[in-house]
Amino acid sequence: MTTKALQAAVDHRWEKEILTEMEGFIRIPAKSPAFDPDWAANGYLEDAIAHAERWCRATAPADASIEVIRLDGRTPLLLVDVPGNRDGTILLYGHLDKQPEVSGWSDGLGPWQPVLRDERLYGRGSADDGYAVYASLAAVTAVHEQGLPHGRCLLLIETCEESGSYDLPHYIDHLRQRIGQPDLVLCLDSGCGNYEQMWCTTSLRGMAAGTLQVETLTQGVHSGDAGGVVPSSFRIARHLLERLEDSTDGRITPAAFNAEIPDERRAQARAAAEVVGATLRDRFPFTGETRAEEQDLTELVLNRSWRPALEITGADGLPTIADAGNVLRAATAFKLALRLPPTVEGTAATARLKDLLEANPPHGARVTFTPDQAATGWHAPPLSPWLAETMDAASRDAFGAPVIYMGEGGTIPFMALLSEAFPKAQFVITGVLGPQSNAHGPDEFLHVPTARRLTTCVARIIAAHGSRDTG
Repeated sequence: MTTKALQAAVDHRWEKEILTEMEGFIRIPAKSPAFDPDWAANGYLEDAIAHAERWCRATAPADASIEVIRLDGRTPLLLVDVPGNRDGTILLYGHLDKQPEVSGWSDGLGPWQPVLRDERLYGRGSADDGYAVYASLAAVTAVHEQGLPHGRCLLLIETCEESGSYDLPHYIDHLRQRIGQPDLVLCLDSGCGNYEQMWCTTSLRGMAAGTLQVETLTQGVHSGDAGGVVPSSFRIARHLLERLEDSTDGRITPAAFNAEIPDERRAQARAAAEVVGATLRDRFPFTGETRAEEQDLTELVLNRSWRPALEITGADGLPTIADAGNVLRAATAFKLALRLPPTVEGTAATARLKDLLEANPPHGARVTFTPDQAATGWHAPPLSPWLAETMDAASRDAFGAPVIYMGEGGTIPFMALLSEAFPKAQFVITGVLGPQSNAHGPDEFLHVPTARRLTTCVARIIAAHGSRDTG
């Protein structure tokens, strides 16, 4: 295998085609269904699928099969099937739906406005995860054009990931016979600790999310009249949350939401912390004298990958400060997002969370917890020697540094689904969501040199899969 030839083919594709295609993709406001309830009527997800489909048809090997599949009432899915000349099937995953716009974009930047600046392509969906379909097919095509042996390669590109991939199980069931039994899954929707090497995600956290509502009155009343008589719904909500989280240090205290951290993952966390260094904490836009929750970098890696964490992502019942009168409010509602360790089952944890919050409400208040997302995390199976060796060699050749393994704090429901559906498959979860790339926030960008090098690493893995000894 000629590594330089693969790199040259990938770089040519990025320079001549992919960047232009990515700019067109960024312009499409293809928000995920959770953020665009009228997605079917608005048609932006269809526009994004059509944009990617057209490029796939223009660049895929001649014998490839390309199809957009639409199950009734569900978001569309793009399937690209490239036949192989060796045993085995590789499943390459990505998504085209996007997070909403949010405010705070820097001058000259915007969610639907592609801007290439200092080798960073700014715009919503650039790094999360629009580049994946282009990088995946470019890697497959580079191997194919070099005449290298490779297994069958299936690109599975969904449009519901940012909403929890709730449509994906239906497509997996629908396509199960066509997909068969992949022995390798490649996902490009994860993070990287820096832009200097390939990063492999070893685990993903799960999620228990929902709305906690506390009601003490049927309507708001004068706070001077009721204060000290009617219990505050905010205070009760705060008390209930203390059952879950120690407010002094953020620890999630019930054992049901914690898990034992494997020794191998602790060792990998130490190695990742040594490589990333202070960037692990300094990449966040702290204000004033705010400090990270932990100064030990290894513990920070474990905090964001293997320990549970709670965030209040929204609230109802609280007027703006400008509109806040002296009223004892009738109710308070909080949107909770509880990140779970990789090995904690999401549905059971969500049920446990509901029981914890609703039991024995103070002062007899009406308390309800309404779940809206329960996702189990993912813990990678051990890598085969050929795969581990290939990844390290590919990273050293493309980046000049070894591959690094680290758990990620986010949730990719697809991983748990595929692990259950294909328990014998190897998994390589990687990505370009590095320092300041800011997926889900303002100024999201794709670090183009990293995306190009990672595409070459994926091509190396595909080629090595085709030439591995299966005896």
